[in-house]
Amino acid sequence: MASVNKTKFSSSFEKLWSASAASNVSDGLLKTAVPLLATTLTQDPFLISSIAALVMLPWLLFAIPVGGLVDRFNRRHMLALANSIRLTASLFLASAVGFGFINFPLLLLTTFVFGIGEVIYDTTLQSMIPQVLENDQMERGNARIQVTSVTLGEFVGAPLSGLLYAVSIALPFFFGAAGVLIAVLIVLTLPLQYENNPVPPKPKGETGFWEDIRFGIRYLYDDKVLLKLVLLTSSIGFFFSASSSTIVLFLTKTLEVPTALFGVVIAAPAVGAIIGSVLSHRFSARFGRTKVMAASMLVSSFLVVIQGFSPNYWVLAALFALGNAIITMWNVLLMASYHQMIPTELFGRIHGTRRTLVWGLMPLGALLGGAIAAIDLRMPFFLGGGICLLISIIGFRFIVNLRERIAKSQTSD
Repeated sequence: MASVNKTKFSSSFEKLWSASAASNVSDGLLKTAVPLLATTLTQDPFLISSIAALVMLPWLLFAIPVGGLVDRFNRRHMLALANSIRLTASLFLASAVGFGFINFPLLLLTTFVFGIGEVIYDTTLQSMIPQVLENDQMERGNARIQVTSVTLGEFVGAPLSGLLYAVSIALPFFFGAAGVLIAVLIVLTLPLQYENNPVPPKPKGETGFWEDIRFGIRYLYDDKVLLKLVLLTSSIGFFFSASSSTIVLFLTKTLEVPTALFGVVIAAPAVGAIIGSVLSHRFSARFGRTKVMAASMLVSSFLVVIQGFSPNYWVLAALFALGNAIITMWNVLLMASYHQMIPTELFGRIHGTRRTLVWGLMPLGALLGGAIAAIDLRMPFFLGGGICLLISIIGFRFIVNLRERIAKSQTSD
């Protein structure tokens, strides 16, 4: 566990954060380059939405078994494996573009493989956070990771990607691979005591892999409060994904954003995300964590609907920034709550199970958004955001009342 000094993060957390930072730069590079590359290969809204779908599909297929592996095996090596997969995908895509044999099916395949690496990386990283942070550091630690992710991904990676793309389409992918390689090397410097979960599993005696998986799923099913939270976030995530999967076409075709400004507009939400990360802990302390979460869920859904009325890309960029500030507060406080509500020794399995539901449904939402966008590119905002708003109203009181469960979890610790 982390140092008893509540004001200072442990060195192990600092190394996790550093590895994540290097990875964030790569994510920013690829986030901008991949959709631009896709639009050179097709203008079909449904095919464009399939890119977003395939990034998330591995969560549906692999999150549960990956969660089981994370709870059983060397976590340093799992992080290294995840980044190695992402490194291979980035290098392959860079080579395909550089040597001129890229096509849309290859882009889809590489996106899918990269997504598998994301599943392993995120599940392992989130499972290690409760080991390297104290309870009263959860909000600050998650906020710091979020701020770094946004700052380096959106303000460094995304703009740099646009510049590199203008020089050579392959360059963002090569530079992205270099960032992932740095993350691999940093991960391998983590102290040995943080390789694996030190807490022994609850079932007595030796248990098999699939028995461990079933135990984690059963735990989530039996915990009705935790299950309801997962189902609520899964529903919202599905319709958020539907609303955003064809944003690149909305920007380039409906709002006619110049190519030179595309990276700037896409990076606009980062401003809000940084503000939201910084304010999340302060708002939580001032108004109460679960009240802030409930309000964030409601307002962010409303803003998705408003985005559909954007008359130009500057208005949309401003709405992106505001909406992302609110969504980020939700994300930071939600993860801090999960880190306190879920037992550390089960975190990988339960995190994998919930992400299977939450992020696994997002590919289906993205494809739905693509189908709706074929009618009108503004329609996904109206339908997706409207349904999110309805779900938020229904779940508002439940989120507020989570404060009792979180307080109980902290007492039991």
